[in-house]
Amino acid sequence: MSSIRSASLAVLAAGTLTAALATPALAASQAASAQAPQRLTQSIERHENHAPHGALKHVGKVNASETSTNWSGYAATGSAGAFTSVTTSWTQPTVTCGSATTYSSFWVGLDGDGNDALEQTGTEADCINGRAVYGAWWEVLPAASTAWDDVTVAGGDKLTATVTYNGSNFTMTLKDATQGWTKTQTDAGSSDFQNASAEVIAEAPEVDGSLAKLANFGTVNFTGAKANGSNLDNAAPDKITMTNSGGTVRAQPGTLSSGAFSDTWKSA
Repeated sequence: MSSIRSASLAVLAAGTLTAALATPALAASQAASAQAPQRLTQSIERHENHAPHGALKHVGKVNASETSTNWSGYAATGSAGAFTSVTTSWTQPTVTCGSATTYSSFWVGLDGDGNDALEQTGTEADCINGRAVYGAWWEVLPAASTAWDDVTVAGGDKLTATVTYNGSNFTMTLKDATQGWTKTQTDAGSSDFQNASAEVIAEAPEVDGSLAKLANFGTVNFTGAKANGSNLDNAAPDKITMTNSGGTVRAQPGTLSSGAFSDTWKSA
């Protein structure tokens, strides 16, 4: 075979391969795999609820180790009126999504541990239809959770969340120092609020009435966790491990020290 003919065949083969790689189906597949994260919208968030599931046995105990099927973190508890503020900071986790739809939330709140009230704000890191979804929200039970869908949250952002009560209203504030925005919502609170607990939580939320699978968020590091202006550990909080109904750990908090702790994903 002549060298000219060999070269011609090589060019033809390369052209055929290039054409195959450029087929619409493959191009669509490549585009899908490279999809940018989606912003959390109210059409997504309105299906969620961030109330606790599973027993939180805190009555008469301090520094207890408790379990919940959807909360992981720390909750300080006391008598009615014991807590009027809670705050913490964290770096927004990044999720890598496969085919499964999974959810995770990170937040602070007053009430919720031991009663049906809850005033809270935080962020979301979900995987929906194979695509990462990040965003910000606030919630006052029993009303539906509300997305702040006019702002961007991305993996690696530096967040600070605060909930305060001034004797008349609750103020929920979320700040993204990386993106440069702050959102604030004032509300009268749950009708039966007690201000009897303060929480810093990583969570698998309830979606359409059922507990969601927990998105693999890796490890989230909470810092500056305070209740009533003092480090959360000074309030002798309960340590809450997230488990499924069979006892398998879903997320595990580390030791709380000087208002800082890590929380690590273990299973969906």
